[in-house]
Amino acid sequence: MHSLQRISRASTSIRAFASKYEQSSSTNGFNFALSETQLEFQELARKFTRENIIPVAAEHDKTGKFPWEVIKKAHSLGLMQGHIPEEYGGMGFGVFDSSIVTEEFFYGCSGICSVFETSKLGQTPVIIAGTHEQKKKYIGRVIEEPILAAYAATEPGAGSDTNGIKTWAEKKGDEWILNGQKMWISNGGVADWYFVLARTHPDPKAPASKAFTGFIVEKQWKGVTVGRKEINMGQKAADTRGITFEDVRIPKENVLRSEGDGFKIAMETLDVTRTPVAAAAVGLAQRCLDEASKYALERKAFGVPIGQHQAVAFMLADMAVGVETARLAYLKAAWQYDQGTRNTLAASIAKSYASDVANKCATDAVQIFGGNGYNSEYPVEKLMRDAKIFQIYEGTSQIQRVVISRHILERAKSLV
Repeated sequence: MHSLQRISRASTSIRAFASKYEQSSSTNGFNFALSETQLEFQELARKFTRENIIPVAAEHDKTGKFPWEVIKKAHSLGLMQGHIPEEYGGMGFGVFDSSIVTEEFFYGCSGICSVFETSKLGQTPVIIAGTHEQKKKYIGRVIEEPILAAYAATEPGAGSDTNGIKTWAEKKGDEWILNGQKMWISNGGVADWYFVLARTHPDPKAPASKAFTGFIVEKQWKGVTVGRKEINMGQKAADTRGITFEDVRIPKENVLRSEGDGFKIAMETLDVTRTPVAAAAVGLAQRCLDEASKYALERKAFGVPIGQHQAVAFMLADMAVGVETARLAYLKAAWQYDQGTRNTLAASIAKSYASDVANKCATDAVQIFGGNGYNSEYPVEKLMRDAKIFQIYEGTSQIQRVVISRHILERAKSLV
């Protein structure tokens, strides 16, 4: 049977029992086993990655061509809708299950698969804070067609510092008038609609918790201008652009939750999405370990495979330690969220640690490959370029440490 038909059949089977979704946790304590549903969906994602992503990854990296053909296949098999609530046509998977799939995807190509995660990032504010009508209209589109979303918060002068956001929306009658500029927006040129975070409080000194409002903005609206595609060091298949808003008229029904709730929605979103980013970094790190391990068996030096030399063997061992512990970190953060526990600390730990592990594994993989590792004909050169952005987007590694240290100090106060 053709491979795509096998995948389609597996996808249909999973859809059939998605309503019987099983929780991954155990009431008897720690449980490291995945449910039957989780294992099947993991295998589906793994098979899709091997057959549809890895074979085209190098070409998309060289050309920067946007991977529409991969997106359409993934969408047709239900691989881009798992996180969407069943009420709106998805499978209602939690963060744990979504993260398992994300790791498998990013094993193949983080450039291609960042498109999936970025779209999910743009959809999440609507899923967690939107009205039934908003979800039906915008999340419904995503179910029906391979339509993408984007998250527009970063600006030329405001990244980690949300208070530095200058994009402004002013209420006039039943509409809001939006003006400003966003930068480094993933999926910026290909998304159908954006989540936009804009300042709405008239007092420039208003606290972030009251100063911003979240809006759903459609790309085709008058006044929305998409900039050129940015040429980045890695993840070249992704579409990153600046977006300018000039007197864009937003109907009141496109406000998420209520005026002034934008910052809260953004923070709630990151509690959901930082964990899959950690999972994505683990996927890349696992690929680095696998490629380096295979090469260590193939390449010989001084009459034996280089993996038999302690210098290389210990590098592989350290890579494995990093991959395994980073995986445990993201699984814990995902599990906490799905249990209804605030996971901000665990998500920041997972994201910062997994990002660092991905970069170290990529660097060590290149080192193990030697001169070949520095050459674009071998896969680890791409992995090293792709890895760096994990320490930057969705909160830099330094910002994660700010979040972590704040939690530590707050907890210390209770010990005094």
